Amino acid sequence: MAYTTVHLLRHGEVYNPERVLYGRLDGYHLSERGREMAARVASTLHERGADIVSVTASPLLRAQETAAPVAEAFGLKIASDERVIEAGNDFEGSAVAKNPAQLLHPARLVKLLNPWRPSWGEPYVEVIARMTAAVREVRAAAEGHEAVVVSHQLPIWAMRRHLEGRSMVHDPRQRRCTLASLTSLTFDDGTLVALDYEEPCRDLLPDSSTAVLP
Repeated sequence: MAYTTVHLLRHGEVYNPERVLYGRLDGYHLSERGREMAARVASTLHERGADIVSVTASPLLRAQETAAPVAEAFGLKIASDERVIEAGNDFEGSAVAKNPAQLLHPARLVKLLNPWRPSWGEPYVEVIARMTAAVREVRAAAEGHEAVVVSHQLPIWAMRRHLEGRSMVHDPRQRRCTLASLTSLTFDDGTLVALDYEEPCRDLLPDSSTAVLP
């Protein structure tokens, strides 16, 4: 019996004062608090004696910066994987969080009508397929140990709902996947036997006046 755990780690807070929906845009660094979050997660895993043998991250800067302290804590190199990147988003580059009224423009409003192909443009089924493939590969390589995969809120949440057999139609504001949270998948060989969630940085989460977009 070989138990293997794959920890899906959401990146930390990003420096984004204009509240741009950055999506897959590169160049968005972690904020000072985001760097503290990344260090906290690394410390949490190391202090509990986690048997981390690999660290994989989305190629986006915020994910790479979140992965760095974890990789350093366990003496590992970061492997980049496009399959765990943020979901494609047609609103990328806009500031819809700062001015939600932008969504009422007919060209944008029409993108909200189909819950199976949401505003970000990439269907849930595609997000789940690439995340599943990446997790399967990481699990096999880390057989009998633990691994960390740094990704983004939507891909992690889609993976979780899929594994729990729940519909993907949901309110994005109700996602249980906060900044620098860990969604941990434990497998017995290739069979999922446990799904756990924790927030090592709960006390560092921004309040509603400083919240940033996922």
